[in-house]
Amino acid sequence: VQLVESGGGLVHPGGSLRLSCAASGFAMKNYQMSWARQVPGKDLEWVADIYKDGRTFYQDSIKGRFTISRDNNQNSVALDMNNLEFDDTGVYYCRRGSRQLYDFQGQGTQVTVSS
Repeated sequence: VQLVESGGGLVHPGGSLRLSCAASGFAMKNYQMSWARQVPGKDLEWVADIYKDGRTFYQDSIKGRFTISRDNNQNSVALDMNNLEFDDTGVYYCRRGSRQLYDFQGQGTQVTVSS
C-alpha cells in the first residue's frame, strides 16, 4: 500500500490549493479515504472523510471551504482548499480509512499560508 500526496505549496490568505493523493497497492473503491493535517503546535487532526458511497464529512473549521473528492478509476483522492487561512498552514496527509479508523497514511505535503 502506498499513498503519495502532492499539490502543496505557498499561498496567500484567501488563496486556493488542490491536494492530490495517488493510491497504489489496493483498490481505493473498496475503502473510505480521508485527509488529516499536522498544524504547528497542535496534534495531528482529522480534516475530512469520503466514504465509499461518496458521502463526505468535514471538520467544522474547514467546512464550506474545503471539498474532498475521489476518483476510483484513477485510484486517487483530492482535497480542494479555498479561502485558505493562516491557521490552515501545516502538513496534509492522505489516509486509507476514516476519522475513526485508518491503517495507512502517506508522507504528507506541506501547505503554507503566508502573506
